[in-house]
Formats: sequence, structure tokens, C-alpha cells
Amino acid sequence: MVSAHKWCKISDIMTKKKANKPGSATIALNKRARHEYFIEEEFEAGLSLQGWEVKSLRAGKANISESYILLRDGEAFLFGATFQPLLGASTHVVCDPTRNRKLLLKQRELDSIFGRVNREGYTIVALSLYWKNAWCKLKIGVAKGKKEHDKRDDIREREWKIDKARIMKKGNR
Repeated sequence: MVSAHKWCKISDIMTKKKANKPGSATIALNKRARHEYFIEEEFEAGLSLQGWEVKSLRAGKANISESYILLRDGEAFLFGATFQPLLGASTHVVCDPTRNRKLLLKQRELDSIFGRVNREGYTIVALSLYWKNAWCKLKIGVAKGKKEHDKRDDIREREWKIDKARIMKKGNR
């Protein structure tokens, strides 16, 4: 006979969520974007990729720090992102690491972004590149540029937060 204690443990095991795969789903971050811009709104966009690009993303060989997004003919494109081809990449396909990649967004999202960029002077910035299930996604932000004094204020806030945590830690001893 199984005791109630064992049943409790078995039910706990059965109801737990599966652990995420080892490693992070994030492929690349654009840390400078949050420092240089006020991010007003964020969107999740798919990417139109070639086979060798997916393989290089799985290996983590991507850089979006110098990338930007342009709107052309009602579509959004990612410029300046670098996906380094792997050494074992196919030889019958020309691997261009800095080619322009089409972003896959809903028409309503494209219209919203297009309106803000044209009327209100916003810009579109790539924030992060990550995996969502088996799909590669790009988080983009509709942003306005920061002035130098805004950047200083952010630095001052960050330093105060660190000092405050240090004071609280010292007070709890």
C-alpha cells in the first residue's frame, strides 16, 4: 500500500511545469537602444530567413547592435544586422551576412508604426532577437531619441538604485 505522503509527492511531480531547455532563448540584444532612445511601444516581428541564417542563429552568431528598421512600400525591413555564416555552410548559396531581411508584421501593426514614424517623428529600433518555440522573433520598439541630459538622468537614477540597495543591505545586518 502506498502512503498518502508518497501520493502527495507524485501529484506534485505530475503538476509541475516542464523546465525550459538549458540555455537562454535570447540570441542577441541591442543594449545601446535602451540607452539612446525612449521606447514608447514594442512589437514582436517574425523574420524572413534563409536556411544558413537559421543555422547561424542556432549557433548564436548574430549581431543587431548596428541594425535599424526602414519602411518601404508598406513593408518593414531590417538593415545592418549581421548573421555570420558557419564554416560548414552550403557552397551553392551565396551567404551575405549583412543582407536586408523582411520583417513579418500584421498589417494593423505596420499601419500603426508607419503613422507614428511619418507624423510624430519616431524611429524604429531593433531591441532583441530571440527564439519563441521554433520561430525566430525580433522585438522592435517605436522610439524617440534621448537628449544628453536624459541619459545623465538615467545614469543618476541607476546609481541611486544601487546605492539604495547597498544602504538597505547594510541596515539589515
